[in-house]
Amino acid sequence: MSTTEQSETGRPDADRPDTFQRSLAHWAEEGRAGMESFYALASEDYRQMVAARNWAADLRRVARDGRVRALDVACGSGKFPAELMRRGLDDALAGTTVEVDLLDPSAFSISEARSVLGPPFVAAAEHEVRLQDLDPSHGDYDVAWATHALYAIPPAELDAGVARMVEAVRPGGFGAVVQATTTSHYLRFAELFRAAYSPTSTPFTSAEQVAESLVAAGVTPSVGMLRYTVSSPSRDVVEGFLQRCAFDDSVSLETMESDGPLGEYLAGCREPGGYRFTQDVHVLTWEA
Repeated sequence: MSTTEQSETGRPDADRPDTFQRSLAHWAEEGRAGMESFYALASEDYRQMVAARNWAADLRRVARDGRVRALDVACGSGKFPAELMRRGLDDALAGTTVEVDLLDPSAFSISEARSVLGPPFVAAAEHEVRLQDLDPSHGDYDVAWATHALYAIPPAELDAGVARMVEAVRPGGFGAVVQATTTSHYLRFAELFRAAYSPTSTPFTSAEQVAESLVAAGVTPSVGMLRYTVSSPSRDVVEGFLQRCAFDDSVSLETMESDGPLGEYLAGCREPGGYRFTQDVHVLTWEA
């Protein structure tokens, strides 16, 4: 039996991969269908975070000679710069170019993110590594961001990863982390799923933990708070979304609904027209 198959009890076997390995496996061509199901709802994350702040003003402020050097941490499929482009960032920057280094342990993700970049963004270097493993020689960035990107960093390595991000930003530069809190759907669901199906796996990191790691790295972040909901009437879409939330497509929605605390949580998210999930998100920013 493979690590993604279920036992006769309907629960995945104990030898399944840990959180980071499951995340990496989903960021691959084989996981494209699940990625598309996830973003049917999760694209709202990027609409909300881009609308919440004047990112153009941040980039103009740190530009040097008409260019900005940026580090996109755990770039995923490039949803954050894509939404900035959709909202007219190129016009707002009026000729300033944003040269983006793409960092992600997944080559698939780097390729996906590179493919969506357009003005004012220009793809620059690629770093196929985890944040905490980024070579210290890479730095002097005007800005570094991580948007819904740090969940799979093990808690024991979070301080090192966040410190590496802080160190990569030049004096006078700008940093931003957008991360769900412990009260958000992402964290509540992930913890209940972990308890039910993978109790020995590494828990997701929260915005609160990231904030603590930022303080440990010597910066005091400003905290912006977002609350919004995402919903769908389609059980297929909801199933794909939830499976991607857990980086695990071996457990069906029907099975999740029948499981004790996890089933109770999902029942509380169910409405006559489908499912609705509440997200509580922190936008953590700092100046270097």
